[in-house]
Amino acid sequence: MTTSASENVEDTLTSITIPSSSPASRFVNWGLSYECKPLAIFEPENERDCELVLAFARKEGRALRAVGVGHSPSDLACTGDFMLRTTKLNKVLEVNLEKLYVVVQAGITLSDLHCELAKHGLAMRNVGSISDQTLGGIVATASHGSGIGAPSMSCDVSTLTLLLADGSRVSCSRTERTDLFFASLCGLGATGIVLTIQLEVERAFLLRDELCSRTFEDVVTNLDGLVRSSQYARFWWIAATHTVKCSAVNRTQEAKRPPIPWFWSVFMAYHVVQFLLSIGRYIPYVNTLTGRFVAWLSSGSVTLIDDSHTIFNVECRYPQHTTEWAIPFTNAPACLRALHDWMDGEAANPQGIRPHFPFEIRFSAADDIWLSPGYGRETCWVGIAQYRPYGLNVPYTRFFRTFESIMTHHGGRPHWAKAHHFGPEELRRLYPRFDDFVRVLKEVDPEGIFRNEYVRRHIFGEPIGERVWKARKRDE
Repeated sequence: MTTSASENVEDTLTSITIPSSSPASRFVNWGLSYECKPLAIFEPENERDCELVLAFARKEGRALRAVGVGHSPSDLACTGDFMLRTTKLNKVLEVNLEKLYVVVQAGITLSDLHCELAKHGLAMRNVGSISDQTLGGIVATASHGSGIGAPSMSCDVSTLTLLLADGSRVSCSRTERTDLFFASLCGLGATGIVLTIQLEVERAFLLRDELCSRTFEDVVTNLDGLVRSSQYARFWWIAATHTVKCSAVNRTQEAKRPPIPWFWSVFMAYHVVQFLLSIGRYIPYVNTLTGRFVAWLSSGSVTLIDDSHTIFNVECRYPQHTTEWAIPFTNAPACLRALHDWMDGEAANPQGIRPHFPFEIRFSAADDIWLSPGYGRETCWVGIAQYRPYGLNVPYTRFFRTFESIMTHHGGRPHWAKAHHFGPEELRRLYPRFDDFVRVLKEVDPEGIFRNEYVRRHIFGEPIGERVWKARKRDE
């Protein structure tokens, strides 16, 4: 490389490097639960910038971690080496109205993608509870929505373009480089930097959401029928009241209806609840009263009709500690009853856990993505959260530990974006194609340039604790 070319590379790298004096040079995830101070954070503006950052990381012998907005409530995105933020790689590159697909850069957020698709009368097939994440982050973790007939959102991807560790730019799909494709659809950021995603979409549609409350016993006894009686079913169980808020969502051609008024949906359900949660940090029994208050707020039957992504999304305004597990749908009744018995036991114990709410219960179809928690089986997802009112911390480890043991007992697989303690031995038992995934990683990245501490710990079994390196877990 000539001196002039070398200077141009250095100038480019400098221009896309966040100054170490900037608060943005420290990575903090959305839930405020993990943070790290990488050696450098780069914000490339095009694919050429990505190639230069990768070449620099190889030259320096450092790992390179590509991240989006940092929505994962774990150390999945954290690194003590180099970090590459994809948030400026957020363009829509192609819209095909005939074949119903779009090609986008991986750094686009779902909320921005919804807006771009709407301009063309299009929509995503299925969406999860939030749309703050980047599409690349969704693909990296095989994230899901809800609906026993709908697999993970990664299944809507038809082609990926990756920048591999050796600097080559490759495409993969179900017919081209298939092993790389199936590994990358839930690749944890370890197969390469995802540059572009070809996503199958459909004509924009409206959804009708019929909300009502049922008893826990009614829901569990009739679970199969309730789940299959609508296209997209989801439940929120508030353990303090033994009631479940049920959402039965179906496609409709009816006109939109006004949303829930601001007073109830924001002032009462957000501001008042947040104040009560802050008191619950000091008086745990207030959490039980708050759960009953929220159950009362949502006790009435309501019907909403709106754009698909608006109905799919459920606003989640609080930073939080959260975990979610996927169990076989056939195990769901027994698992939910075990959770119910545990919560009743805690409530009867004066020193028992007084958790936040709700238990979020969703469903998905079986898929064929190697590391997808829905691989090979209809799935029931159960998630819990401990909210951080006004950004303040709350106890959560004892609550999460028991929850995870119950989920594990019923065949649970952890959501990859959430914190968990499984290593390769446990994961190999849960995922029939786990060794194929590891093989692909070794083939496309033999030196491990895309293996951050999370990947090295969980996939390769290296003894790297969450506190050993520069990413610090904000514990209770």
